[in-house]
Formats: sequence, structure tokens, C-alpha cells
Amino acid sequence: MAFYPPSWVPNLPGTIDYIPVTHAIHRVDGIVTPASSAHSASELEHQLRSSGAKALFTCSPLLSTALKAASAVGIPKKHIFLLPLPETPSEESFKTIEDLIEEGKTLPPLELSPWVPGQGKRQVAYLCYSSGTSGLPKAVMISHYNVIACTLMIHTFESITRAQDNIDTQVALGLLPFSHIYGLVVIAHIAQYRGDEIIVLQRFQLDQLLAAIQKFRIEQLSVVPPIIVQILSNQDKCQKYNLDSVRLVFSGAAPLGGETIQKLLELYPNWRISQGYGLTEASPSVFHTSEADPVLGSSGSLLPGAKVKIIDQHGAEVTAYETPGELYVQAPNVVLGYLHNEKANAETFVHRDDGRWLRTGDEVLVRKSPRGNDHFFIVDRIKELIKVKGHQVAPAELEAHLLDHPYVDDCAVIGIVDERAGEVPLAFIVKSRKTNGLKEENVVRAVCEHVESHKARHKWLKGGVRVLDVIPKSPSGKILRRVLKAQIKAEKPAAKL
Repeated sequence: MAFYPPSWVPNLPGTIDYIPVTHAIHRVDGIVTPASSAHSASELEHQLRSSGAKALFTCSPLLSTALKAASAVGIPKKHIFLLPLPETPSEESFKTIEDLIEEGKTLPPLELSPWVPGQGKRQVAYLCYSSGTSGLPKAVMISHYNVIACTLMIHTFESITRAQDNIDTQVALGLLPFSHIYGLVVIAHIAQYRGDEIIVLQRFQLDQLLAAIQKFRIEQLSVVPPIIVQILSNQDKCQKYNLDSVRLVFSGAAPLGGETIQKLLELYPNWRISQGYGLTEASPSVFHTSEADPVLGSSGSLLPGAKVKIIDQHGAEVTAYETPGELYVQAPNVVLGYLHNEKANAETFVHRDDGRWLRTGDEVLVRKSPRGNDHFFIVDRIKELIKVKGHQVAPAELEAHLLDHPYVDDCAVIGIVDERAGEVPLAFIVKSRKTNGLKEENVVRAVCEHVESHKARHKWLKGGVRVLDVIPKSPSGKILRRVLKAQIKAEKPAAKL
């Protein structure tokens, strides 16, 4: 097992002080458990309690939530510290990072025990919490070795095309929360390792993002699909800014549909689009798309140093192209496991004759690119597949298609019980501005016809279409299907026509 010194929790929006604080904690053999700034007091309390945190770093706008959660788990106020935010007054009764720095200047250097060989492989650096699409989020133990391995794997993979394009360093966007593994490793660690300049934004606001791209000449945008959708659906705003500095858009955390990619490239033909696939349990990356070998809809090729297997529903290994099965991963960036959760460890990390494997729960298939490279395509979360009369329907496929309709700004698809078919798809949509003045029934009909004219009958939205103001999502941008399913379950059965 890993060595567990006290934990510290940064509960913050994006700020340039975030990563230096985490490195300082590591310097004294501490563990960092990053917490989302979107957490409620009860959600933060769960993380503080389950991680065993001893101190909390936060900021003035989040202080009320932080105090409630800290009080519930017994963290004293003297162990709560504030990071500065622009144009935000500090609370005089709490120490700030500047106070700690000034205090530290008056103290002698700490005498730290030297690490022994192999300690970095065993010692937890981060306790990152899984997105919690079912049940309470689980604490994932990520070692120093895991983070270093993932950094080197991605850097090595990218180095070929960057060398071909004579790219040394670049200006990168730091928009995604560092509390999520994508922002924490792919942006904060890998971009730093490359020597990139990172422009940190506190939160996503489209106008601020566009202004930052123009002002700082940002070259790489690491984002999630909803941000790309916002760019596509707000071209009136985008046209007011100079975005020609952008070289690469890297999308992760959720699948980006091929049609969405085509639309983006039609508007910005000089941009390159790359995708990646990963999960917290892989620190996070497994596949990345090479800039030299883009394939629409692909999550990329296998990173160096990683091995994968595809296992079908009968437990047999898949060796053929275009044949789906569950993805298993073996790599140096696969994490130590879940903290104090042996049941989840046994289900997720399986031991076979050829070693320890991570069961991802994701269904994938392999397809050759025109250049002859193996590309991995994510079909869907296995547990989220909708079974319609025995046919498997992937919510992600329908969602990508729905987002191509001009009336849809955002969407989610779930399966609901049907007496005849077993399950049928139900879509939730957020209407775009183009629906202004239209009756809701006409919008719903247009969306249904969009699916019916392009998809097989078993993929039609027989469960209906619901209109929402916002699709519930985790801080990382993943759809919270359990929330939508609970909403449907709570409704009284509708009268049949």
C-alpha cells in the first residue's frame, strides 16, 4: 500500500497559484486531493471526510461552503488558507498564501527525509475523485510515478509531429479546472513539462475565452466538447475576435462527433483537431490523436508504454478490426487503486496471468486509418448502452447527431423502460436561439425527424424529447445520466393514448 501522510484540499477555481501550492504540499510529503469549486458543502464534506484531509486551501467566494464542510469534519479554521483572486478582497481572519510565504522566510529550512528507491511509485501524490456517475465519488490514488509516466507518454507521442512542425514551446489555454484529472495532468503538468506558457482563466465565459485567445495569441486549446459546441453556435461573437493564432484544438473528457469536427474545420480550416481518451484511473490518458494522422470520430492511437486488450461479452479477447468489446488497460500510468474501497478495487483492477489490468467499462473497437495506423473508437459506456429489441443503441452516437441540428445547443440521451421494446431512447435537449418564436411541439418534431431521417428505426427517439434549461453534468463536462434517469423514475406514469 501507498504511504499516507496528511492530505490537503485545494477547493478553488482556476488560479495561477493552484499548481505551486500542490507542488509545495508534495515537497513536504503531503497528499493533494483537488476538490471542485462547484461542490456543494455536502459534496465537499464527503471528500474531506473520505480522504482524511487535515487542511483546506480555498478562496473568498467559496469560503462559506468551505467553512461548512470543514466544520462538519473537524478541520479547524486555523488550517484553512486563502488563495488570492483578482479583484476579490481577502478575509482578514484567515491566512493567505502570501502570509505563509512571508512566515516561511523567517523559518529555517525543513529537514526532509530523502526518498528511498521505489518510493515515488508507491507514494500517493493526488487523491482525485471519480466523476461519480453512480453512487458517491470514489477516491482514486494516483502516485507520483503515475503522473510522471503519463507526462512522458504524452510528451513522447507528441514529440514527433511537434519536431516535424518545428514547434518547441507554445501558448496554451488553462481553462479546464485543475481539480479534474484532465486539467491537472494534461494541462498543468504536461504543458509545464514542455515549457509552454499557460494562460489560466478562472471559469468558462465565451467572451472572456475569445478575448484571451486574441490578446495572448493562444495556440493550443485544451477543451471539452460543450465548449466547442458553444463556439459553433455563437459565430456572431466569434467573428468579432482574431482567432488565427489557434493551431490545435484538443478535445477530451467526452466523445466529439465527426460531424461537429467537420463543422469546426469548415469554419476554421487552419485549425487542427485532436482527441484523446482517458479516465481518472489512468492518470488519465490512454489514447491520443496524432496531428499527422487525424481520423474523424477517432479517440486516437495507443500511447507509448501502454498495452490494451479488448474483451467481448463472452470473456474472449477480440483480435479483429471493427469488433467491439470492453477495453482493458495495462500501463505505468494506471493508478494504485481506490482508497478504502476493496469492492471497487476488485471490480476495476483485475489480475490475470499476464499481470494487473484496468477494466474501463468502455466499449471500443479498432479501425485502420488511411495511413495504416490503428485507431480506437469509443462506442459507449457499456452500462449506458440502450437495448432496443436486442439492438444496442449508443447514447453518444445519438447525442453527436442531435448536436448537429440547429435547434439543439446541448443534449443527453438515456434509455427508458418500454413494454414492447425493453428500452427505447429518450432525448433531453437545450434549445438554441434559433428556436425563438417556435412552438415547442414544432421543435420536438423537427428533432425527431432529424433522427428518423438519418438513423435506423431502433435508434429513433421513441421515448420522446424533453426540453431542459440545462443538461446536468459533472465539473469535467460528463453527462450525469443518473440524474436524468432519477427524474424520469420520479415522475408518475403517464396515461397511455
